[in-house]
Amino acid sequence: MKLDRGWMWRLLLLSSLAVAAVAAHKEHFDADILDADEDMGLDEEELKVTYKTPVPTGDVYFAETFDDGSLDRWQLSKTMKEDADDDIAKYDGKWAVEQLKENKVPGDQGLVLKSRAKHHAIAAMLDKPFVFQDEPLVIQYEVNFQDGIDCGGAYIKLISDTGNLNLEQFHDRTPYTIMFGPDKCGEDYKLHFIFRHKNPLNKDMEEKHAKRADVDLKKFYTDKKTHLYTLVLNPDNSYEMLIDQSSVSRGNLLTDVVPPVNPPKEIDDPNDSKPEDWDERAKIPDPEAVKPDDWDEDAPAKIEDPDASKPEGWLDDELEFVPDPNAEKPEDWDEEMDGEWEAPQVPNPACETAPGCGQWKRPMINNPQYKGKWKAPLVDNPNYQPGIFAQLMMAAEERPWLWVIYILTIGLPVGLTVLFCWPKKSEDDYVYKKVDIPQANVEEEEEEEEEEEEAAADEEDKAADEATEGAAASGEGGLKQDTHSLSFGIFTAALFTCHF
Repeated sequence: MKLDRGWMWRLLLLSSLAVAAVAAHKEHFDADILDADEDMGLDEEELKVTYKTPVPTGDVYFAETFDDGSLDRWQLSKTMKEDADDDIAKYDGKWAVEQLKENKVPGDQGLVLKSRAKHHAIAAMLDKPFVFQDEPLVIQYEVNFQDGIDCGGAYIKLISDTGNLNLEQFHDRTPYTIMFGPDKCGEDYKLHFIFRHKNPLNKDMEEKHAKRADVDLKKFYTDKKTHLYTLVLNPDNSYEMLIDQSSVSRGNLLTDVVPPVNPPKEIDDPNDSKPEDWDERAKIPDPEAVKPDDWDEDAPAKIEDPDASKPEGWLDDELEFVPDPNAEKPEDWDEEMDGEWEAPQVPNPACETAPGCGQWKRPMINNPQYKGKWKAPLVDNPNYQPGIFAQLMMAAEERPWLWVIYILTIGLPVGLTVLFCWPKKSEDDYVYKKVDIPQANVEEEEEEEEEEEEAAADEEDKAADEATEGAAASGEGGLKQDTHSLSFGIFTAALFTCHF
């Protein structure tokens, strides 16, 4: 086969172009890789975190970052815990300002508890007391259980302003206004929110506990990560607890705490007592009943079967168990210390083919004459006074036709209420569309109804304008809304505390 010389040059040219294209593609691909490497290098440099100490803004009563590494503004407690032994009652726990053990950020430091199984308490003064009036209160701080936690708390307390505060004497019973934060002992994981409230009537101080969080808190205590805990108290008596900006519990300060701030409207009369002739027994033993003459209270519940007989081949002279003939006394057996050695008991081989060995006894059966201790039958108590509902039920049992009256008395008002409050909607429009028949009269009636409604609306607008002008002239056009809220004004927070 011969190829034209022109075709050969064309094939050679095409091959050269293909090789050049591949080489150009490879160079372009290598250049992309270099550009990507350079971009990654830039990203790594950009990803380096530059930490700056946050500066609080707004109306702040206390802020602490510990980034300066100092505890100068903080006071360690030097008192003793009450109701504890002297060797463990002292607040001698150690504190330090350090970085995290893992995921360190240069410059970011925190308060670290350095000792285990000790009482810890540290406190600092607020910049100014907080008075609960018309402003919301927000408390938030970060916690990281980097070494885990067995039994202890990482909560803070806002201490009540008593005028004679001594931070060196701060302990677990120092009067506080609010307590908030995580706490754990065993497998019980809690997020506390407790506030102390003074009863305006008897002046007693009571602790009010918020309901438990709606989520599983275990992961926040065991993942060894930093979590942000936030408490928000609003002037409208609402509160909310958040972890990492996610709500875990919310409620009302008056009703969603235990015990509630507002007591029930009615309570049991503490001075009332049960009348001496009050009989709570619906049934009583029949006072006229007499024990039958043939009733034997001493008859046993079980007796020997009189019809039973000893099986043939029963070995009366053979023991059911005999000493093991193959057993040997251990070499280290000391009769002075261990007593006389006896071979262990094993089943008697002679009894394997026999129906039984040893002394034969009749089997026990139920005593047909057994009746047990006699008791008088129960009868209705003539002195028992049931409630109204129970009386109605008892009357209906004796007279079944009363159920009809009960149903009509209750069901008829309910049915009428539903009928008038939720009337059935008209289906005329749907019928017209479905049948698709001209409804000239209906259209005319609808137009007349629309004209009447427009005329009525115009009259109402006119009357409303006249009423508005009259109210503006007399100066009585405004309304005042009376609001009531739980006042914390009797407390002032004076301390920021961290108590473990």
